Amino acid sequence: MKKIIVACGSGVATSQTVASKITKLLKEKKVPADVEAVDIKSLKHHIKGADAYVSIVKSKESFDIPVFNGIAFLTGMGQEQELAKIIQLIQEG
Repeated sequence: MKKIIVACGSGVATSQTVASKITKLLKEKKVPADVEAVDIKSLKHHIKGADAYVSIVKSKESFDIPVFNGIAFLTGMGQEQELAKIIQLIQEG
């Protein structure tokens, strides 16, 4: 199962909201994935085993995995496009 990390400044409200929304949307489309909310300070630790990263705050670092726009899941603007990209990544295996 693919692992998706969602990170925000504190790892509480915003990342939890986005992670829950992504989980719900993926379940509706019957696409299995493990979506986890973390705080930005522990991102380096969690990203090692992740297949994708949903970013809510800009990071100065770059990562060797696909990065998706988490703001789209907060605002709804561009959400379908970002979700489609995540689903494509998951289904590619």
